[in-house]
Amino acid sequence: MSGDLQVRGVDMQRPSAARMFDYYLGGTANFAADRQAVDQLVAEVPEAQVYARATRAFLGRLVRFLSHRGIDQFLDLGSGMPTVGNVHEIARRCRSDARVAYVEIEPEVVAHARQLLRGVDNVTVTHADIRDPRMVLSAPEVTELLDFTRPVAVLAVSILPYVPDGDDPVGLMASYRDSCVPGSYLAVSHSTPLTMTEEQVHRSERAYRVTHTPLAIRDVERIRQLFPGYELVEPGLVPLPQWRPEPDINAKQDATASANAVGGVGYLP
Repeated sequence: MSGDLQVRGVDMQRPSAARMFDYYLGGTANFAADRQAVDQLVAEVPEAQVYARATRAFLGRLVRFLSHRGIDQFLDLGSGMPTVGNVHEIARRCRSDARVAYVEIEPEVVAHARQLLRGVDNVTVTHADIRDPRMVLSAPEVTELLDFTRPVAVLAVSILPYVPDGDDPVGLMASYRDSCVPGSYLAVSHSTPLTMTEEQVHRSERAYRVTHTPLAIRDVERIRQLFPGYELVEPGLVPLPQWRPEPDINAKQDATASANAVGGVGYLP
């Protein structure tokens, strides 16, 4: 894989947020620069490791919830590096006909995802910037797979922290909302300082400045604004492990507050 990426000009000396997240989860689709960045951050902010695991567990719970609500179409924004527990794998355990359109900006992540998903029906990977909803929603991999005359679940799990205020994350979510019919859903998870000190917040944000996607850690009220026009389903916007916990599945999950993230699912009436 590394040789192919070098040919295509991928900078393997610069950390990538997607590959760093893969390393947090124990994956192998990462490079030395990613591992070094994560190891240094975890030494200073141990909660970073907890955040990654809690986020992945939240993703599994919300996809199962939406599938049981009858959703069989998913638009996964900023899907990241393919690893165990992808959206299509979770959804198809509940609904064999589930369709999933992944969207990712980093070219090496897209290439790796397409390679892993080759031959898998009703799953696509689009190389696009989620900050350009028009491009995303007009991409053939999206328009030919998802039927927007029926409800769609838009997933923005651990991606909006990488969208700076200047790019209007609230407006972006409204643009995706406008493409969906009533009965659709929006799922969001976002880092927020629950147990982290101000210094740890600064260190976390500093660690991602060397990547292509700098990090913005927001407070809960600003995160709540990311659901424009949606009605939050119970239990609302809460710390990740508190969102519809499944004790049998998450028995070993880390403590609620130490995940330093909240999540919620909105329903479009």
